[in-house]
Amino acid sequence: MSGIFTIFFYQPILNLLVLLYNIVPFHDFGVSVILLTIIIKLIFWPFGSKAIKSQKALQDLQPKIDEIKKNYKEDKVAASQAIMDLYKKNQVNPFSSCLPLLIQLPFLWAVFRVFRAGVASNLDLVYPFIYRPETINTFAFGFIDLGSPNVYLALLAGAAQFWQAKMMNTKKPPVQSPGAKDEKMLTIMNRQMLFVMPAVTVFIGMSLPGGLTLYWFVVTLITAIQQLVVFKKNKKTSDTSDTSDSAPSTPSTPNIIEGQIVK
Repeated sequence: MSGIFTIFFYQPILNLLVLLYNIVPFHDFGVSVILLTIIIKLIFWPFGSKAIKSQKALQDLQPKIDEIKKNYKEDKVAASQAIMDLYKKNQVNPFSSCLPLLIQLPFLWAVFRVFRAGVASNLDLVYPFIYRPETINTFAFGFIDLGSPNVYLALLAGAAQFWQAKMMNTKKPPVQSPGAKDEKMLTIMNRQMLFVMPAVTVFIGMSLPGGLTLYWFVVTLITAIQQLVVFKKNKKTSDTSDTSDSAPSTPSTPNIIEGQIVK
């Protein structure tokens, strides 16, 4: 299994990174990492867009799901059926956001392995038709060592993670009903997670090689931009649909010809 992973996932990622390192000006490793990230994100852009749409749809339905669970508190079977009917009515598949992520997972793991092991230590896996440099200079832009942990890149990755999570977070109206303690608790937990995940990102990023943290930052930033594009596109489509549905139909107006009404 390890050999299959190396041939189909690890080795292509490693060779693409070495190829980019060979062709970028001054063999800048940081620019190579950024270009590698952009190429991978572009390849998986359709899958990412589908996952974002599914995640947003599920979040938008969460208040209704919570309401169903509250109404059918004593009947789990009826609650499950009502939730499935809600998904069907809104054409939402709760599992559709998982498949795109599963498809990308082996490549993400390969990227992690490439940076974790160190690019220079696996140059024997470079394809014969790609020039194999004797060494890899892991400095980016002349002053950032991507072979060592970098706290500033970790902070940038955490900030990008916060922006992405903040954008995905659905704003809910305050719940005023006396029996809404569970919903208030869920809202508090969601707000806490909004800050916990970026903090975890910073904590983990501080212990990873700078190249991997740079990849993490750029991939999170591009994902946040992709979310912004998908949300704007969906909003534009929704507004156009609402305008079309709400536009009053023009009644047929009788024509008046020489004092007579012609219908």
